[in-house]
Amino acid sequence: MDTVIELSGVVAVLGQFPALAGVDLSVQRGEIVLLQGPNGAGKTSLLRVCAGLMPIARGTGHVLGIDLATNREAIRSRVGLLGHANGLYLDLTVMQNLQFWASTVTATASEVSTAMATMRIDGRLADVKASQLSAGQRRRCALASLIVRRAEIWLLDEPHAGLDAAGRDELDALLRSAVGSGATVVLASHERDRALGLATRTVTIDGGGAT
Repeated sequence: MDTVIELSGVVAVLGQFPALAGVDLSVQRGEIVLLQGPNGAGKTSLLRVCAGLMPIARGTGHVLGIDLATNREAIRSRVGLLGHANGLYLDLTVMQNLQFWASTVTATASEVSTAMATMRIDGRLADVKASQLSAGQRRRCALASLIVRRAEIWLLDEPHAGLDAAGRDELDALLRSAVGSGATVVLASHERDRALGLATRTVTIDGGGAT
């Protein structure tokens, strides 16, 4: 199988605190991996390490074959991280936000239109500034940006937050579709029953380690 994430003994530090304390994790292409564990266990830090946004202090790690110790910046254009913040430019419209992300990967106008339609933020919402969107609409816009960016790995921290019941179902369908197209998903979610219905495997994070 094609391994897309390989971490061995990874330690990551926030200030003086070890957010990850010797994590071993292997993820294969096409998996949907659910990270479980209490608040503060290190789930968000693990996602940020895999996105190339948080350096590792010790251990070894590769994402999509890229060495986290020497070239983690190269990972960022190939993965999509959706955290508690949506990563939107609030002074830009929905369309402008997606056009910006499209420009980073040379996505076409057709891809932007498809992503907007998929997440139901087209039509009148296209010209609405992100600052004027509801929480659910902002979440939809953020998810549409992952589609536009053609993320090979989707790293999701509470992705269902802010979505209504229909939106949550649509997100689940979107993730299954992305995996069917060759992507990989790693998510942390407090919606245990829903997430377990999606996941192909679970990993428990506790005390900065993974089991």
